[in-house]
Amino acid sequence: MNRKPSFKATGRNDAVFAIACLALLAGVGFCSQAKAQDVTGNVAVTSDYVFRGVSQTRENPAISAGVDATFGDFYAGGWASNVDFGDDTDAEVDVYGGWRSELSGWAVDLGGVAYLYTGQPDGADYDYVELKAAASRAVGPATLGVAAYWSPDFFGASEDEATYLEANAAFAPADRWTVSGAVGRQWVSSDLDYTTWNAGVAFALTDHLALDVRYHDTDQHDFGEAYGARAVASLKATF
Repeated sequence: MNRKPSFKATGRNDAVFAIACLALLAGVGFCSQAKAQDVTGNVAVTSDYVFRGVSQTRENPAISAGVDATFGDFYAGGWASNVDFGDDTDAEVDVYGGWRSELSGWAVDLGGVAYLYTGQPDGADYDYVELKAAASRAVGPATLGVAAYWSPDFFGASEDEATYLEANAAFAPADRWTVSGAVGRQWVSSDLDYTTWNAGVAFALTDHLALDVRYHDTDQHDFGEAYGARAVASLKATF
């Protein structure tokens, strides 16, 4: 996500928070009506919320929580975290859904994500929607994947259409250990394009608690400190 620290916009209220709450409540109602086959929750704390190589908290810690439900091959969920863009914006709330299945040995995921922000200034136009298409496949002991995201009206008043492509891989060298990494490219019609990559290792402390240590970087450090190299530690609990 191309969030330059120098970008400023003015005015908006907390209506987006109400919309997010209604969407999540509707999702809960849908879950109860559709009798979800599986419902999971998660809570995490991280030293820096990094999205596509860019710090969303000005290199400060973040706390997040989410819930996911599956209905056969379909899924829906919500997730929220604190953010800091240098203005009054204080939280990101994501609402998403889609379809997952297996086709000819490939795990396929088609869906969409709505990114909503609370406390954003008037006229900021931070909220946006992305469509997602992803596929992954086990190759020996590793899992290789590709993903594409497209938004017709990207984050911020100065942005427009955007596309993000990523290649990723994961490998479990030993019990409870996972090594993974990804390389991605963000294209924005306003020419704020950049490449990002990350690599890290995760260790399952218990069946429901994992520690992840990861290095992130981009090729556009001149966009600001948020685009610089950083090591991030995260602790995530699932239930």
